[in-house]
Amino acid sequence: MTQIKAAITAVHGHLPDYILTNQELEKMVDTTDEWISTRTGIKERRILKGNGLATSDMGAEAVKGLLKKRGIDPAEVDMLLCSTVTPDMKFPATANLISHKTDIRNAFSYDMNAACSGFIYALVTASKYIESGRYKKVVVIGADKMSSIVDYTDRQTCVIFGDAACAVLLEPTEENGIIDHEFETDGAGYVHLHMKAGGSLKPPTYETIDARQHYVYQEGQAVFKFAVTKMAGVSVDLMQRNNLRAEDLAWVVPHQANLRIIEATGKRMGVPADKVMVNIQKYGNTTNATIPLCLWDYENQLKKGDNIILTAFGGGFTWGAVWLKWAY
Repeated sequence: MTQIKAAITAVHGHLPDYILTNQELEKMVDTTDEWISTRTGIKERRILKGNGLATSDMGAEAVKGLLKKRGIDPAEVDMLLCSTVTPDMKFPATANLISHKTDIRNAFSYDMNAACSGFIYALVTASKYIESGRYKKVVVIGADKMSSIVDYTDRQTCVIFGDAACAVLLEPTEENGIIDHEFETDGAGYVHLHMKAGGSLKPPTYETIDARQHYVYQEGQAVFKFAVTKMAGVSVDLMQRNNLRAEDLAWVVPHQANLRIIEATGKRMGVPADKVMVNIQKYGNTTNATIPLCLWDYENQLKKGDNIILTAFGGGFTWGAVWLKWAY
C-alpha cells in the first residue's frame, strides 16, 4: 500500500505596507546603512502600523489569500496551526483568532512556539495529521509582529527584525511531499536569546517595564556561532541519511536571520549560492515567517519534484531541517 505523504499545494504571504528603511533607522539609533548592510544584509523591513492590529491580522490576510489561490472554501479546512512568538495575547491561541477572522469553522486550531524554528516544527507536526489519513486540508502559518517586542533604542536588535505572515496548505499525496526531517534542541542556549520578562517566571511589573525587559534580548556572537554550526550540521545529517548530495538539491531555504549565517550555511552544505534562497534584504528577520516567505517569493522558480531542504535555528536553542519534494 502506498504511503500517504503531506505536500505543500499552495503558499501565500502578507506584508504590511509600511517599509522601515536603514536610512530611517539612522535617525532613530546610532547606526548607519553601511553598518546594517555589511553585518546583516538587510536594507529594509516591513512594520505593521495601526491601532488594534496584531499578528492574527497578518495571519488572516495570508490565509485568505491562500484559500483564494487554491480555490478552497474555509469550510473545507480541517486544521490550522500558527507558529508565532508574538501571539495577540497569552490566550486564546492566535490560531483561534485567525480561524475566526477567516471564517474557518470546521477545523481545530492551536499555536506552536519554537522561536525561529517554529514554522518547520509546525510544518512537520501538521504533516503527521495528513499522514494519518484523517485530515485532508491543513493550513500552517508562520506569523510574527516582531516590532511589538523590539526595543527601538537598542541598535543591536532593532535593525534585524520585521513583521510578516505567510501560510501554506498541506494536502495528501502519494508522490512528492515532505519526506524526512531532523530536529534538535538545547535548552542551555536560552541565556543567549530570550525575553527576560512577561512570562510566569517574571510577570509584568513596573520594575520589569522600567528595566525594558519585555523586549528581545540577544547575544549576537554566541547566536551566530551556534546558528551556523547547527543549521548546516543538521542539514548535512539529513542529507547523509537519505543519500542526498549537494547536486541533488534544487534549493536550500534557510531561516533569514543574517546574510552571513545564510551564506555560511550554504557553503558548509556544499551548495552554490544560486541555490540558496535569500530575501532578507527586503524583509529582515520575520522569525516564523521567513521560510514560507522565501517559498512565496521563489514560487515561480520551483518545479514539481524539486528536492528542497528547509533549515532553521531559533531561541531555545532549537534547530532543524526538513527534506521535501515540491508538489507543483
